[in-house]
Amino acid sequence: MATVSKTSDFMAMKSAGYYSKATIGAKHVMDNAASMVLDALERMAPKDDGNVFRATDMGAADGGTSIDLWRTVLGAVRKKVPSRPIEMIYTDLPRNDFSQVFQIVHGLTDVNSYLDEVSGVHVMASGTSFHDLIVPTGTLDLGFSATASHYIAANPCNITGHVHMVGASGKERAAYEAQGVADWETMLLRRAEELKQGGRLCLFNFGIDEEGRYLGNTGGQNMFDTFAELWGNLVDDGIITREEYLNTNFPQCYRTQEQFVAPLEDKSSAVSQAGLRLEHVESRVVRCPFEQDFTENHKDPVLFSQELIPTMRSWSEPTFVNGLSSERSAEERNQIIDTFYGLYQERVAAAPQGHAMDYVHVYLICRKDA
Repeated sequence: MATVSKTSDFMAMKSAGYYSKATIGAKHVMDNAASMVLDALERMAPKDDGNVFRATDMGAADGGTSIDLWRTVLGAVRKKVPSRPIEMIYTDLPRNDFSQVFQIVHGLTDVNSYLDEVSGVHVMASGTSFHDLIVPTGTLDLGFSATASHYIAANPCNITGHVHMVGASGKERAAYEAQGVADWETMLLRRAEELKQGGRLCLFNFGIDEEGRYLGNTGGQNMFDTFAELWGNLVDDGIITREEYLNTNFPQCYRTQEQFVAPLEDKSSAVSQAGLRLEHVESRVVRCPFEQDFTENHKDPVLFSQELIPTMRSWSEPTFVNGLSSERSAEERNQIIDTFYGLYQERVAAAPQGHAMDYVHVYLICRKDA
């Protein structure tokens, strides 16, 4: 029997600091585009009126990948509004490892925090989906999310012969795209509710660019096709069942730039009626740091495989675990997952050419009008 679970029921990045240590590429995306957030802040021209300046980092995981972006942005906020307390709210789904967020931000790890550099910052967290209202209406100055809003609230159906909507076709592909349209509108509407008039929303989203490229598919081996193939091989080997394969579906929708901007450019849409306006949009590809280091520096395929697979595993593992039967023991599930990623690592080590996890994002800056 097929199971379609809510994303919030199972999704969480790997904990205990694993995510930010393994996912260097996501950090590069934010660091390279920090100027977009600074430009948005400049256009906001916030008043130094003593009121709280509230910012959210939505889908923050453990907070490590965005720490340097916030060092830059909150430093700029402090210079512009020296009298205003800054409220920094990290948000993610309820299963997220929020203890690691606080350890990182409060300087209890080897990550350099911004708290000693930017005064008057009050750090908080919320285990609320960005498909829901996170902060009270009309209280948000700056909303930010990177590498997160491709997650949909729930999978609309199982995908036949694949594990991700990019490999789906026909009615199954259409169902994911429809879910993506609905959830994107909901996400924008909730932010429109939260933002103050003149507030800004900065979203760096996984997507499909003008050349049809997306995460792990930029001209070499297709990462999601490889996921589907290797997961299918476990069925053939009798390690997992066909039902478990069918129940393994990423709760994600990769949207094109046209799909991203549609509700913002349509003046009759609920999003436009709520006052959200598009200021800037562009797509970029950020090269996989592990593939770049391999090809330009060490040239060791085994080392490359040992670095690449953990970054894939840091965010993809919950989907594969969720596909396995709940009747399996935790130990058995862990063994299967280790076997799966071990097969991927062996493949990369044996033939590394074309393997990479280049990051393809569509970057949007929005403002809230009256």
